[in-house]
Order: sequence, then structure tokens, then C-alpha cells
Amino acid sequence: MKSEICEIRDNYGEIRLFPESIDDLWHLQHLIASGDLVFATTLRSVAQVSDKIRPEKVEKRPVRLGIRVEGVEFSQHGVRLRVSGVIEHGVDVGAHHTFNVDIGHEISVIKKWKPIDFERIDRAVKASVYGVIHILTIEEGEAELFRLRQYGPESVITVTMGRGKEGEVNTRQTFFEQVLGYLSEISGPIIIAGPGFVKDDFIKFFKNRSSPIAEHYLVVETRRIGRGAVQDVIGQGTLEKLIDDLQLGREVKLMEEVLLRISQNGAVAYGEQEVSNAIDYGATEQVLITDKHLHDIKMMQMVERAEGLRAKIIVLSSSFEPGERLEALGGIAALLRYKITK
Repeated sequence: MKSEICEIRDNYGEIRLFPESIDDLWHLQHLIASGDLVFATTLRSVAQVSDKIRPEKVEKRPVRLGIRVEGVEFSQHGVRLRVSGVIEHGVDVGAHHTFNVDIGHEISVIKKWKPIDFERIDRAVKASVYGVIHILTIEEGEAELFRLRQYGPESVITVTMGRGKEGEVNTRQTFFEQVLGYLSEISGPIIIAGPGFVKDDFIKFFKNRSSPIAEHYLVVETRRIGRGAVQDVIGQGTLEKLIDDLQLGREVKLMEEVLLRISQNGAVAYGEQEVSNAIDYGATEQVLITDKHLHDIKMMQMVERAEGLRAKIIVLSSSFEPGERLEALGGIAALLRYKITK
């Protein structure tokens, strides 16, 4: 989750929220309540009359609306959050409208915020699946690092292979060392882009150095470097693939841990009844649930009990194999702080 506090006075005001994962949609469901004012850009049918003879044309256009919330729920069709209410700002004031909030859909919420709300936002931001994405564009003798912001790419640093002391030309190794020095300070995923073979040589260089970035990078072939290369990366859909891969990687590790503990008769519970009992004992550390059950009232009440006891909630996509495996176990499982004797 990304968040931006716009203006808060006496705990009342606007916070901009940008969900980055299914987990963030889960958090939004609990942050947005009936009576809140929510703004988002959405598609709305707009009638147009071209002349007095021709009939009206109706088309959907992107508009910025503010609705007074009446209901919040997960859609049963697709992974999205539905926020419904009456339009107070924008076109068609007084009409009903529903925001379909997907991953990557920015919204603004205006309300009286409680301390528990700020705590939830802080947890969601810190638990971001992939953190900030950086793009390194590189070719012979020149590299530029960009940080992706909601408003676009932000240039962080430019490294060039120029002349050193006494006129000696810096070697490619020195150039690579300088670039790697900046990348080593980054904890999130990195996309390495550029034309030709220089980027491939740079990858071999940091792999030979056993650099930590070897575990969270993606390489993309582009026609150019600099800001133009960033546009190429975005245009190829690389960001969406990277986010999906990272989400899937996390889900695979979690399900592997669940299955390992089951095979070893360890600290794990699965199925509605077992997990409910574990929650009663206060033993749940992480609760895994598939998105198919986010509209199940009984299951959600159980998950909220776990969250109230400081358990971390992880939502798995039923579109991926880990989610399918969890479905076979009843759609819910929990990694426990200690083993419960049955």
C-alpha cells in the first residue's frame, strides 16, 4: 500500500491510498466505512446531444467523483473492492454509483480517522509486497537509475564512465562498481533495461560478486536508455508481470511452509474449524485465506478475530496454484506461534 496524507486536522481529513496487492484491498475494506466520503476517477455514462434531429449518444468517460459511502464489499466476480454510495461531488449529484477498486486504483478517503486506522495504514505500507520499483537503464559508459512514483518516473542518479585522475580513462569494471554501489542500497525489485549486451555483462558482474540484488531483478530489452527506456518498460507490460511474479513467489513460499508443517505435524492449522480453534487459543501468527472467501461473512468474522489478536492476514489469489492448494485445504490455513495438541 502507498499512502499520502493530504490534510488532517483533529484527526479529520483526507488520505490518498493506493492498493498494491489483494492484502491492501482487504485493508481498504476495513478502512472505508458507511458515511465516509470517497473520491476516485471512474467511468460514468455521459449523454450528449449532437443536434436536435439525431438521438442522444451515451458514452462512458473518465470522471472524478466523490460519493458518500453506503456499503463496502468484495466483489464475488474478480478480485476487486466495491464501494457504493450517493454522488455528492461531480456529475449526476444525488445518483447512486459504485467504485470498482482494483489493485493499482488510487482513491482518496475523507473521514474522522481513528488511531486504529492510522495503525492499519502503517502496517499495510510496511508490509507492501514489493516496495518501490526501480528501473536501471544502462549502455556503454552511461547508466541512469529511476524510481517509479505514482505520478511517473523520478530520476535518482546518473553514472557516466568519464576520466579519472591524471587523465586515465575509467575501466568498465570501475563503471560497473559505481552503479552496483547505488543498487546495493535498494531493497525492492529492480528492472535492468537497455539495448545491446552491456546490461547482460553488468548482470554477470554483480552475480559474480554474489550481490543481493541478484535475487530481485528483472531484465528487459529496450531500444534506448534514459526516460525513453522507462516508457518502453511500461509499454511492454513488464511492471504488471513483475508484480504478479512477486505476489506469486510470496504465495508459493507461504504454502510450502504450510504443507511442510502439515507433513511434520507442526504448528499449523487448516480448515475452518481448526483455524477457528487456533484463534480461540490466541495461537495464530499468520492466517492465509483465498480471495474466494472474502465475501463469506462467517469466514470474515473469524479472520477479523484473528486480526484483533495481532495475527497477520494474507490473501491468496485463487488464480495461482498456491491459492488452489489452499482451496483444497478448505480455503483457509494458519501458521501458528506454537503447536496445539489435539
